Amino acid sequence: MNPDASILQLIGLAKKAGRLEIGEELAGAAARSRTAALLLLAKDAADNTVRRACHFADAGKVPCLRLPFTKEELGLATGSAPCAILAFTDVGLAASLAKKLQTEQIQNSAEAVAFLEKREARIRRRRQEMRSRKAKRRKKQS
Repeated sequence: MNPDASILQLIGLAKKAGRLEIGEELAGAAARSRTAALLLLAKDAADNTVRRACHFADAGKVPCLRLPFTKEELGLATGSAPCAILAFTDVGLAASLAKKLQTEQIQNSAEAVAFLEKREARIRRRRQEMRSRKAKRRKKQS
């Protein structure tokens, strides 16, 4: 399978799962509210759009990567109009995409992978702690 096709398929999968915000307003809002895990930019995004996306990423403390796809290609992958900015809201899907981009040697993808893996491990640890607390409560109640 073509690596580019697998990246676009993962973007489409995130859209179907409801874990993708499309467009500058929605992606920016997700980044600022810290629900975004990764911001993505089309390769033909305007300089102003790139600047705003970098501000969104800084405000939300999320990585921002430039994709090797045009706005039209991203629009086709998401089933929407051409768009320059996407935001993944699921850490696992974002980490998977960042790993695929790392194999394509996209700039800053290695840092994004490290950041997302650390965040994913923290989420897993918190979930495990919550499960153990619930189990202790059930045991006390019995």
